[in-house]
Amino acid sequence: MRKASIVFCALTLSVGAFAQQAKDDFKKDRLMSAGNYWAYPGPQKAQTPAPKGYKPFYISHYGRHGSRYLIGTKDYDTTYFTLAKADSLGKLTPLGKATMGKLKLIREEAMLRDGELTQRGAEQHKGIARRMYQNFPEVFAGRTTIDAKSTTVIRCILSMENALQQLLLLNPQLIVKHDASMHDMYYMNQTDDSLRARKMRGAAKDAYLAFAKKHEMHDRVMNSLFNDAEYWKNNINANEFNRMLIKVANNVQSTELRHKLQLLDLFTVDELYENWLVGNARWYIMYGPSPLNGGTQPYSQRNLLRNIITQADSCIKLASPGATLRYGHDTMVMPLVCLLNLNQNGRQIADLEQLAPQNWLDYKIFPMASNLQFVFYRKNAADKDVLFKVMLNENEATLPLKAVSGPYYRWSDFRDFYLKKIDAYKE
Repeated sequence: MRKASIVFCALTLSVGAFAQQAKDDFKKDRLMSAGNYWAYPGPQKAQTPAPKGYKPFYISHYGRHGSRYLIGTKDYDTTYFTLAKADSLGKLTPLGKATMGKLKLIREEAMLRDGELTQRGAEQHKGIARRMYQNFPEVFAGRTTIDAKSTTVIRCILSMENALQQLLLLNPQLIVKHDASMHDMYYMNQTDDSLRARKMRGAAKDAYLAFAKKHEMHDRVMNSLFNDAEYWKNNINANEFNRMLIKVANNVQSTELRHKLQLLDLFTVDELYENWLVGNARWYIMYGPSPLNGGTQPYSQRNLLRNIITQADSCIKLASPGATLRYGHDTMVMPLVCLLNLNQNGRQIADLEQLAPQNWLDYKIFPMASNLQFVFYRKNAADKDVLFKVMLNENEATLPLKAVSGPYYRWSDFRDFYLKKIDAYKE
């Protein structure tokens, strides 16, 4: 009995430690609470040396566009004009007036820049390309070919072009092919109507709405902005306004205005955490492996995974294959990570309250400019025993396969395992 109690206590302490990770992260850097709006942090870990005799010779990549402005004008307009109307009625506190002034500047900077790449987003992709070149110079040596593709969305195209410009500055001999066409959208940004219809309905929708309601936290912020509680309670959808205000505040980090102002200090860490919990759960249901809607949403990226495998199979036959670069969206990166069960992010967690305790954290998977890099190694061009590692956001990651050494896996094991997995999927 005593032994069982000790085990139970140990498990409880373990879960408690995980439950605190997100909140502890936000205490250190509240910008992380932005989730998928977190500006790309760059790699945090050093590279593990390859097994003896192995050298990198090919990279296959899929990356999200860099930091951008918000999509649409609703968030900018609703937050600013809600405060402007209240101000005209004398309902704002001094903090409310100051916040309205900041929102005016943010809205004006974003005017007519619907979802466009920001300067910081461009710099993110230059940095990723530069580190890719520096970490794996053998891949980019001489007159090797870089085959780059983007979705047809301008922020993705510009992300691709900034990366390619950086690579050409480092090696002007590179042969660069780049394209953005509907021809490739079936895998670059696949739309699966069947899976989409099952995203948020029935049990999944009910569980999400109940979870979101439980984690509403906006009274303190509203009372700090408005001098009349009855006014905001009767005239404003406080939860929706609070959600939009946090979204606008989070996106400041992606723009040059971050050097002049910020809005996140309006909120406590607890308020940011509660808002993040809701967004994290929504992403998990909509694009992750949630059992609430069947656990199949990651299969939306089966065409992308098949393309990665077939392209790699073709390229590793070449003496100097270079790199295959793809530029798209978070709605591709995250489900692909889950489909691969990379870093165990493909786990099925039925209870939304357990996502944070079990360490499923959106900001660790797909911040702005998030990317997957498959780096291939061999001893020489005739070597058939090809190894590879996969990096998530330039940090070495784990797969549910037997590793050869550290983060290095055998390519034949990977292709066999994942082709069987996606071939077995029935729509």
